[in-house]
Amino acid sequence: MSNQTFQIIAIVIYMGAMLGIGYMAYRRTNNIDDYMLADRGLKPWVAALSAGASDMSGWLLMGLPGAIYIGGLHESWIAIGLLIGAWLNWKFVAPRLRSYTAIAQNAITIPSFFEKRLKDKNHLLRIGSALIILVFFTFYVSSGMVAAGKFFEASFGWPYLNGMLFVAVITLLYTLFGGFLGASLTDVAQGLLMFAALIAVPIVAVIQMGSFSTLGARITEVNPIAFNLFSSFDENGWFLAVVAIFSTAAWGLGYFGQPHIIVRFMALRTPGEAKVARRIGIGWMFLTSAGAVATALIGIAYFAKEPLGVAGSETVFLLLSQIFFHPFVAGLVLAAVLAAIMSTMSSQMIVCSSALVEDLYNISGRKASPKALVMLGRTGVLVIALIAAILALNPNSSILDLVAFAWAGFGAAFGPIVLLALYWRKLTAIGAFAGMVCGAVVVFVWGNIEVLSDNMYEIVPGFAINLIVAWLVSLKTYRPNTEIQAEFTEMEKELGAKVTA
Repeated sequence: MSNQTFQIIAIVIYMGAMLGIGYMAYRRTNNIDDYMLADRGLKPWVAALSAGASDMSGWLLMGLPGAIYIGGLHESWIAIGLLIGAWLNWKFVAPRLRSYTAIAQNAITIPSFFEKRLKDKNHLLRIGSALIILVFFTFYVSSGMVAAGKFFEASFGWPYLNGMLFVAVITLLYTLFGGFLGASLTDVAQGLLMFAALIAVPIVAVIQMGSFSTLGARITEVNPIAFNLFSSFDENGWFLAVVAIFSTAAWGLGYFGQPHIIVRFMALRTPGEAKVARRIGIGWMFLTSAGAVATALIGIAYFAKEPLGVAGSETVFLLLSQIFFHPFVAGLVLAAVLAAIMSTMSSQMIVCSSALVEDLYNISGRKASPKALVMLGRTGVLVIALIAAILALNPNSSILDLVAFAWAGFGAAFGPIVLLALYWRKLTAIGAFAGMVCGAVVVFVWGNIEVLSDNMYEIVPGFAINLIVAWLVSLKTYRPNTEIQAEFTEMEKELGAKVTA
């Protein structure tokens, strides 16, 4: 058999396994709570690996290695910022959000939590946040489809459109029927596969290419600043360098507002299990990020004679895996790239579906049976997938740019509101709505003005404006509410926290 045949067999086995898991989850899905949140029954290791896999999309194996291959270790500030942000998110958001969403009338989505936490009878928060989810997640799902098209184009010479549609259809099928549980269980399998691939590729590459010192010398010869984490200080001066590093590391701010990640916190069995999940999740994230960075640096040395260039930089991981492994094993490594892409897409589709059904359809006052609601949820997944596929028809779209824009949108629109809702009693519905809208608008405007976005990642001004506006408007509109105060106190007592005024 040819090398390509071995690789295709490996990928077909992987695809079959994902569909099998989706079918198993389908058999366990009976109502809308099952479909959207797995009935709050995720074990900590499932939540941790699921959150990590749904977080680290195609950019971990394609976007991040591509950026470091071109710019050197300086580009790893993204990964550093994400590690810090993820740890803070698990530490300070996960246990409180799990507790508070159950106390606040069993909220199963972020928009419904905002409404129930702040007693917004006008539904402004719920509708506004649901619309923001639909807009930004459409871009996010589109980035996954772009990554899929580039994957098959680089690995097998398929036309971009064929590869994009193939992955979109498989992901759609197991998400459509398996719901949140299906997405979470496939995420676990995909997370383990990503972990194995990102550890294996750099280890085998080092063994094949020589000692660490020899390899390091070759990398430095090709790119003298490849290992310089602070290379921007020499190029731009200390002030601009600090701004650039802060802007890049500010990706970590986005974690507090990513619906497809923090929904895993809500699905934990108990708030106390967030501690175990944090240790597993951050350990997984650190090792996979280190593997992605190492793979990119090795690629600098290996492709020194025939550089990949900017256009081919995002395929460095794919190419090295094909070079150093038996075709079947290389196929499993390539499947890890699909795992990264598909796990994120499936989680995002589920959140979009919940926004359409739980946060837009249900508040209309219409009544539907549990089975009808699940069917509506599946229809929502299909609609979002179709729109994202249309946006992904352009093969020249940058994976990292699409992810960056959507990540900033959620981080700036939802992040400050999540933190204030969990830690500040005086947040009001109108304050939260004003801050959320301002944060989203700033990201849209800032991100589309090149001179601004090139110098500061749009999440920074968006996050800051949201926080300030929400705080000021809430101070002006605050009125004591005994129900809110009672729920806040109950949440803090459940966590054993000190009750604050």
